Amino acid sequence: MTESDTRTTHFGFKDVPEGEKAGMVHGVFTRVANKYDIMNDVMSVGIHRLWKDAMMDWLAPRPGQKLLDVAGGTGDIAFRFLKRAPGAEATVLDMTESMLIEGQKRAEAENMAERLSWVVGDAMSLPFANNSFDVYTISFGIRNVTRIPDALSEAFRVLKPGGRLMVLEFSQLPNPAMQWAYDKYSFNVIPVMGQIVANDRESYQYLVESIRKFPDQETFAAMIRKAGFSQVKYRNLTMGVAALHSGWKI
Repeated sequence: MTESDTRTTHFGFKDVPEGEKAGMVHGVFTRVANKYDIMNDVMSVGIHRLWKDAMMDWLAPRPGQKLLDVAGGTGDIAFRFLKRAPGAEATVLDMTESMLIEGQKRAEAENMAERLSWVVGDAMSLPFANNSFDVYTISFGIRNVTRIPDALSEAFRVLKPGGRLMVLEFSQLPNPAMQWAYDKYSFNVIPVMGQIVANDRESYQYLVESIRKFPDQETFAAMIRKAGFSQVKYRNLTMGVAALHSGWKI
């Protein structure tokens, strides 16, 4: 019996053996892969597109940079990055191959094929050498990682000195009354919409629960600092429904 068999973690609101979570998350995203972009519209009422644009505005991609987009799914972040940075290259990594396959079907993927790589891999054990990338992004993915500190340590390892981490993730509203209203919407509406849109209530129920289990903004910022990053800052989006976290490898 390995240590990961005895340690537990959360899968939504359930406690599961740590060694089983990755497979369970993989199952969720395999089921929703062909509906993933629609799912993001459902989860955020379409606002995720504005959040991703805000991510790019703060990131300010530069020509020639090398991006690693982890849990990159269907390529949304990589496409945005490459459009803003002539001569840049992007690697999209995801542990769910069917998500990457959906991304490669998109028109942007064909237009940017020479600057794009698609890799099946694990955020907690990246298949890249130290000091390989200028920018590391992860968008709506880190809350699904079994051991978040391991993923942050790997991000630090593969970034070049002077490299930047940026995380976009659902977060917590600072106003309790607004959080209560948002919770009511999330738990009562999103799983039902998931059933209607993707015929998959269970996966959407997990995704809503996983948001509630993710650390608040200050706690997550402290985790990023502990991984070695400097100048760690965050910005709330839509009053804290989501947040952008930024850190530098110095």
